[in-house]
Amino acid sequence: MERRNFVKMGLAAGGTFAIGGKALARTAPASILEAGVTQQQAQMAANKLTAHALASQYLARIARIDKAGPRINAIIELNPEALRMARELDRERRAGKLRGPLHGIPVLLKDNIATADRMSTSAGSLALDGSHAAHDAFVTRRLRAAGAVILGKTNLSEWANMRSTQSVSGWSARGGLTRNPYALDRNCSGSSSGSAAAIAAGLATLAVGTETDGSIVSPASICGLVGIKPTLGLVSRSGIIPIAASQDTAGPMTRTVTDAALLLNVLAGTDPDDVTTRDGAGKATDHAQALRRDALRGKRLGIARNFFGLNDDVDVRIEQALAVLKAQGAELVDVQVPNTDKYGNAEVQVLLHEFKPGLADYLRRYAPGAPVATIADVIAFNRRHAERELRHFGQEHLEGAATKGGLDSKEYLEALATCRRYAREEGIDKVLREYRLDALVAPTGGPAWLTDFVNGDHYGGSFSSPAAVAGYPHVTVPAGHVHGLPVGLSFVGGAWSDAALIGMAYAYEQATLLRRAPTFAASVQAV
Repeated sequence: MERRNFVKMGLAAGGTFAIGGKALARTAPASILEAGVTQQQAQMAANKLTAHALASQYLARIARIDKAGPRINAIIELNPEALRMARELDRERRAGKLRGPLHGIPVLLKDNIATADRMSTSAGSLALDGSHAAHDAFVTRRLRAAGAVILGKTNLSEWANMRSTQSVSGWSARGGLTRNPYALDRNCSGSSSGSAAAIAAGLATLAVGTETDGSIVSPASICGLVGIKPTLGLVSRSGIIPIAASQDTAGPMTRTVTDAALLLNVLAGTDPDDVTTRDGAGKATDHAQALRRDALRGKRLGIARNFFGLNDDVDVRIEQALAVLKAQGAELVDVQVPNTDKYGNAEVQVLLHEFKPGLADYLRRYAPGAPVATIADVIAFNRRHAERELRHFGQEHLEGAATKGGLDSKEYLEALATCRRYAREEGIDKVLREYRLDALVAPTGGPAWLTDFVNGDHYGGSFSSPAAVAGYPHVTVPAGHVHGLPVGLSFVGGAWSDAALIGMAYAYEQATLLRRAPTFAASVQAV
């Protein structure tokens, strides 16, 4: 189901370490902070930049833009060990030890991804404020091994937007509200709101978000970024505060497709603690090898017309994108993604059923000292601290999840079967097979809406649910702007087509180069 309706309804690093292109000349801090992994690595290889200097400049920009100035409020907590980590990685570089393309590159993690360090892992909830994870999440361990500098944690919609039917995306009791860098009175969408706003505002090179349905691709689109929701099982979820094991995944949120591919190479891998990743065993690939300018040539793409028509201005931008796809050698076919109206209610039931046991298991394993151990404890905590936790909206989803039976219940098993049938074999698989398609394309969603604490979120359309419910890959890439607000173009494919989608997104990106940095306007009228 579309995320707007759900909310309202109740290897060590893979690939080669080759930095292509001409090394950048010495640049001003703003330029190098907006640069990507390859450019920053070229600077470090030329001894014009160090990991310590890069992290220091990002921290200064966070102080200037996130905590003062326009006050984006994307960062919920900074890592007090970041500069020490950067100095150690610089020492390794001087000694000739390079761990891979992310060596010394600053990355931000959404605050539902466990870090066994001095930072909290809280999902934005006061109930876990000050709770330090007993272990790193699997993706955190991979990032550390790859030499990434974990700069801090990003704010998010509290409990990854699994709290209320009338929530305001980007708000958490612990972190407050994250604001959209393109118009400060507008929303970033969610739940990976802080990750999106931070990368859009140039507060780090890379960020990791998480998605159950729309939480990577929607904020990425709305903040003018590349977002990848991988095939379920490509990236481990162990150590990530869960919603639903049948849909949850982590994924990259970056300014370019190249950066997203390099980050995904590190995040992907088989984890004994996440049985779903066994499905990805042997499917690991170097996603950077897909970065070809001719990757659209000969591709047959289905234009998912039942996801158009929600915003005329967005449709104009996407029609322009379709013309680019055709000019790049793709064959376009108008299609309807079938049965998208048959699993909305079932998805809600699946998520509510899986949330309760998943959260209890996470708290037991990763937060044994926390003041809460179950969903019932979280509900009670919020009631005791209602003046802070419940002042803007309630906790209907938490309360609904608390009433659900186990994962052996008839209600759950029937709902899960419905989701898989209509999203997979009678949904995406069906349309891909019948029209002999390589991928589906559509608008990722509408432009950013005004943040509204009275009425809650009001989304402008979304293409997130088919891939989210199916567990299939989804890549969004900037497709231009509507009244100064970014919109995205989505590429969706069958299971394990991640690399192919990345290649198509890269070819489109390189043919258009439509992303532009935000100006931190107070409103659209001020643009």
